[in-house]
Amino acid sequence: MKAKRQDKDFPVVCVGGSAGGLDAYIRLLKHLPADMGVAIVIVNHLRTVDTQLHEILPRYTKMPVELITEGLFIRPNHLFIIPPQRDLHVLDGEFRLKPISKPRGWPDVITVFLRSLTQHWDGKLIAVIVSGYDGDGAAALCGIREVGGITIAQKPATAAYPDMPASAMESGCIDFVLSPEDIAAEIVRIARTDI
Repeated sequence: MKAKRQDKDFPVVCVGGSAGGLDAYIRLLKHLPADMGVAIVIVNHLRTVDTQLHEILPRYTKMPVELITEGLFIRPNHLFIIPPQRDLHVLDGEFRLKPISKPRGWPDVITVFLRSLTQHWDGKLIAVIVSGYDGDGAAALCGIREVGGITIAQKPATAAYPDMPASAMESGCIDFVLSPEDIAAEIVRIARTDI
């Protein structure tokens, strides 16, 4: 496990979304190169239905797309998808899955994962909040900035459901408010600056 430590210095991009998120994910992925040296993790709210993102999104990216399993190593130039009904954590460069801690009401899976990243990831962090109901993720954004990460909200006018981006903006800890296409350009800029 320790031998993998040197591999933990690449950026991780967490893209959190819910209702209307698929449109944002597709628009984002269409503009991201497959070899920019970052890991993309899509954390989508799903409590009771199985996700199909790992079957849909390969049409829009050349990156390998994987549904996260326990102990899967985080690797650059890969797109990872959270499975339903799980909280996602990271430890020693691996994904860790736990039963969802908030099974009723609005989930907080994005907040849980972002907080885990701030505690257990050595590389650059980019948190992106896109279309969705409620405000998951917003509570962790200031923590992302405190560890030197970048925070981005989808421009509400470009989101099918602007609640989540608006809540992110209300946190006071958002660096950029952009369309999905411009979010992709910013991720590329950050990746090229850091590598």
